[in-house]
Amino acid sequence: MKPTLLVLAAGMGSRYGGLKQLDGLGPHGETIMDYSIYDAMQSGFGKVVFVIRKDIEAEFREKILSKYEGHIPVDVVFQAIDDLPEGFVCPEGRSKPWGTNHAVMMAAGAINEPFAVINADDFYGRDAFDVVARELADAKPGKYCLVGFRVGNTMSPNGSVARGVCETDSDGMLTSIAERKDIAYDADGSIVFTDENGVKCHLEPQTPVSMNLWGLTPDYFELSKREFADYLKANISNPKAEMTIPDCMDGLIKNGDATVKVLDTVSRWFGVTYAGDRPGVVEKFAELHREGLYPEKMF
Repeated sequence: MKPTLLVLAAGMGSRYGGLKQLDGLGPHGETIMDYSIYDAMQSGFGKVVFVIRKDIEAEFREKILSKYEGHIPVDVVFQAIDDLPEGFVCPEGRSKPWGTNHAVMMAAGAINEPFAVINADDFYGRDAFDVVARELADAKPGKYCLVGFRVGNTMSPNGSVARGVCETDSDGMLTSIAERKDIAYDADGSIVFTDENGVKCHLEPQTPVSMNLWGLTPDYFELSKREFADYLKANISNPKAEMTIPDCMDGLIKNGDATVKVLDTVSRWFGVTYAGDRPGVVEKFAELHREGLYPEKMF
């Protein structure tokens, strides 16, 4: 059974200032998402499901989904802030989405096979999709995986970045993800961040970090729904509360309901974190095409 690719795109309209401004960074106007879907297809994925907001559906179908027709089956599901587990009502006036874990939950009725989760606006690279596809080929319930990018392959030359730094046990299983902000190059070229106590800490370039590329099985939907319900009991009144996939995984690991294998990849992540990143990203895509890694027309 071919795995499915779940693309988290519910923030697309607000993040890009409207779908019409979805940036074409490739030499023929390709978006970052086009490369992810093309790479996933080459790695053996058989379907793509997008999580979007209902209010952008018409434009999304016209400008995004139409290009993939005839190449790979696609589907859409909708993230809505009032779509909560039974017994919970969304507080009046809330506008903030409930986070990436909630977004994944929206696909429960559309996915019945092992699947990978990605962000719509990150470039992951072919090797990352190959790595997760191989792991999903032998997927079992409760045995999840996370592609751990080497932090040295995820840096921006134009400023600091925030990354989920992974801690693993001796078997390469995830024990925790610590969100670290202001990761940057120090004057000597080493990679550093400042911890919660204001202490400068170094990260080895090989340190695995999460870029939100997860490999999951359908049992995750029910497990995450349970974890989310517990989260809402304590946080539903907080207008800024949101539950991420790492938040959910932390609970599942501690409860013994799941394990997460951290997979290594040689792929180099990139994206437009800063305006100054754009020219470099455009040149990187042009170079990848010149090298023949991508055809002139992907879709």
